[in-house]
Amino acid sequence: MRPIPRLLAGELRRAARAFPALILTGPRRAGKTTLLRMLFPRADYRPLEDPDVTARVRADPRLFVEELRPPVILDEIQNAPELLNYVRTQIDARPARRGQWLLTGSQEAPLMRGVSESMAGRAAIFHLLPFSLQETPKVSPLRGGFPEVLARPSAAQVWFRSYVQTYLERDVRSVAAIRDLAAFRRFLALLATRCGQVLNRSDLAAPLGVSVPTLSDWLAILEITSQILLVPPFFESFGKRLIKSPKVYFADTGLACHLLGIETEATLNRSPFLGALFENFVATEVVKHQLNAGRARALYYFRDQQGLEVDFVVPLGEDRLALLEAKASLTLRPEDARPLHRLSAATSRYATQAVVVHRKGRLPPATSALSEGVTATTPEGLPAILGGGGRGYAED
Repeated sequence: MRPIPRLLAGELRRAARAFPALILTGPRRAGKTTLLRMLFPRADYRPLEDPDVTARVRADPRLFVEELRPPVILDEIQNAPELLNYVRTQIDARPARRGQWLLTGSQEAPLMRGVSESMAGRAAIFHLLPFSLQETPKVSPLRGGFPEVLARPSAAQVWFRSYVQTYLERDVRSVAAIRDLAAFRRFLALLATRCGQVLNRSDLAAPLGVSVPTLSDWLAILEITSQILLVPPFFESFGKRLIKSPKVYFADTGLACHLLGIETEATLNRSPFLGALFENFVATEVVKHQLNAGRARALYYFRDQQGLEVDFVVPLGEDRLALLEAKASLTLRPEDARPLHRLSAATSRYATQAVVVHRKGRLPPATSALSEGVTATTPEGLPAILGGGGRGYAED
């Protein structure tokens, strides 16, 4: 199958001309290594999960680095964080050489701590999620965007089952000493039933028979390994008393569907989780658009204690906001726009673009105007609303 181009590729190429090092984080199997090897085919490649390679690193990390001939890809650098100091030494010895050290990592928080300590000012940092709908129409709420699932959809359930198993055995145990992996697996399935809900740790901990601190640790593991997105409330109150807890979403809706036992489009359409999963899908498409443009993630929700709720608030810059409501229904009604009207009226210092995002039907809708000041679109139309990218990569 012909490789599908990644939207992040242009940002990576530009950064490689400006920085000595690139760091690409993201969940396992999102395509990080494939992307770097396609963009930099002449770079040497060192997989730091290979036991022979890691044994050499442990024996003499300085010698390992000094024997490398950049440009080089160091894959899954979190398995050998001691290399970062030696990489920094090599960069400082030849500061004018750009794009020489290409690092990937699947555990964002520990990796970022090492980068902050060792690579400040030397590396451009990017985050890659699975494919977006903008990159390929094969992406869907049911299948998600993992490359291997899209390449072999008939084997999706086997792939997801294997993914969960290897994720538990490899990443979870490397981040924290979890003794009861069966309980953690139940936690994953339970969390999938809470997609799009305000996070209530006590409500999750009780049926699992674990403490709230343990539950919080488990959530942190999922966030560190880029399996979930915690979306905070918008930071301005507009004179209202706000809910302060984040909402929880999975980074890939295909994985969430697997955990919920949803295997077909027909089952998804009948599922009580359809609305939540579609909302989750919209959230991931917004975040992917931002990250693929080299920008920081900026996604919020709004809910006050009087019951006003808008699914997503997306800053667009220059005092502009996109207000998004996700509706899984194919039939939209003017009342679907009411929360957007109410919040738009309260955000006097912002120019707002209010949009209801709905599922795509077989026939296009008769009009994109839902009511005065509110338009409707499908997820395919989100990039036009959110705007283009542009060299907004993070520097550390």
